[in-house]
Amino acid sequence: MRTGSWRSAIFIIVAEIGERFAFYAVAANLITFLTGPLQEGIAAAAAATNAWNGTALMLPLLGGAIADLWLGRYLTIILASLLYTLGLGLLAVSTLVGQHCNTATTAGEKCPPPPTVQVTLFYASLYMVAVGEGGHKPCTHAFGADQFSQSDPGESVSRGSFFNWWYFGVCAGTAGTLLVVSYVQENLSWGLAFAIPCAVMAFTLVVFLLGTRTYRYADTSGTRNLFAHAGEAFTGWRRRQRRRQCMPRASHRGVGVSAQELEISRVDEEAQVAAATTTTNAAGEAKDVLRLFPIWAMTLVYAVVYSQSMTFFTKQAATLDRRVGEVVKVPPAALLSFISISIMVLVPVYDRVVVPLSRRYTGRPSGITMLQRIGAGMFLSVVSTVIAALVEERRLRVARDAGLTDKPKAQLPMSLWWMVPQYVVFGAADVFAMVGLQEFFYDQVPDRLRSIGLALYISIFGIGSFVSSALVSGIHRATAASGQSWFSDNLNHGHLDYFYWLLAALSALQFFAYVFFAWRYKYKNVGDEHM
Repeated sequence: MRTGSWRSAIFIIVAEIGERFAFYAVAANLITFLTGPLQEGIAAAAAATNAWNGTALMLPLLGGAIADLWLGRYLTIILASLLYTLGLGLLAVSTLVGQHCNTATTAGEKCPPPPTVQVTLFYASLYMVAVGEGGHKPCTHAFGADQFSQSDPGESVSRGSFFNWWYFGVCAGTAGTLLVVSYVQENLSWGLAFAIPCAVMAFTLVVFLLGTRTYRYADTSGTRNLFAHAGEAFTGWRRRQRRRQCMPRASHRGVGVSAQELEISRVDEEAQVAAATTTTNAAGEAKDVLRLFPIWAMTLVYAVVYSQSMTFFTKQAATLDRRVGEVVKVPPAALLSFISISIMVLVPVYDRVVVPLSRRYTGRPSGITMLQRIGAGMFLSVVSTVIAALVEERRLRVARDAGLTDKPKAQLPMSLWWMVPQYVVFGAADVFAMVGLQEFFYDQVPDRLRSIGLALYISIFGIGSFVSSALVSGIHRATAASGQSWFSDNLNHGHLDYFYWLLAALSALQFFAYVFFAWRYKYKNVGDEHM
């Protein structure tokens, strides 16, 4: 039976759509839950959200290593999905512990603090989801790309489209979450809102298993990673040391050497040759990975900007007039769907219009190079941050003019539509940068390290989240000490506009640095050109 290609990739894409639905059901409104039922301050909640995101996006380095070294991608996906589902189920249970402000109090009463058992169970479950994400994310992506052979010209071209349509599917799952689950969280029940993604995750695991017989499995004998090679080299060295200790002194002087000792010497020489080959291969692969570091480092500020969409963007939106018509009131987190919708619109445009047009001028099958695509996304990210700063300046001005500066829960006479452009441009940036980074880190690592390569790509956003968390905490302490925090619990007293201008300046500086390193980069394949 023929295996691989789009027939198999569809099952894997569906599994990833379900995982993205589940992840964003937690991530999109996490800051709202922390500042609501768990009663954390805005700066602390933003830092906690970024720390969790960072952990979830760094663990794929470990998950990819485990998949390449021991379990294989297929089994790792299954085990990670089971853990993921368990974590989501426990998150739903944690919401049932303690009393919530919206049901436990009457007007004028202070909400009771959440019990310690609820906070502990919530965070334990939250990080269980992060561990599941760490195993699922790098392996589904690499496993999906494995379904297309590089040696087949038709499948090689399809693999480029796979990364585009993969991201389209991911954004479809994200949009579904933001439109459905955010409404449930806002208007019905947090417990139900966490139970829905738990059920979706279980369903997508079943779908993934249905495709088992159609999958193309990579040769696990060749998928050893750098940790494996280092372990093999160390084991070989220890074996040689033990053999030398066992050989009598006479054998070293060349006298009285028995046939057994000669055989030991011959085996030792063979082991040395094998160990030298292993060490050489490991060193070459390490060099191939390390040369990606400048590109990895030059995209970190992009990742810091990316992390704001699920924290401060959502808190800003909560202060605006979110009515659409007379009946519908849009949940703050639902505005994130404009990122996903813009991506879903632009991915087909890029794949069917931009690539063919640019191909005519460049002669490249992909139209533009991977690094050019990433650079275009980074530039659009700068534009999005500038728009966010300008919109926040207007929001603060509206609050002052309306006399609502001291009323943090009051709805400002400013429509939610003012925030849509920053979301749309942000989505356009993702179409270029996100997909470009995925393809770059899959394509440019050694073939045996594909899971590690995609984990490196994901780790950009993990480190970016940690940097964002540290940046927010540091700025909060510094500005609070001088009188008024930029991240005041009353956003009308804060200065998110200053923070956005700072990010815009850092993004612009890093963009120019990125252009320098991208221009100097030499692709792995000889036929590719710079930049």
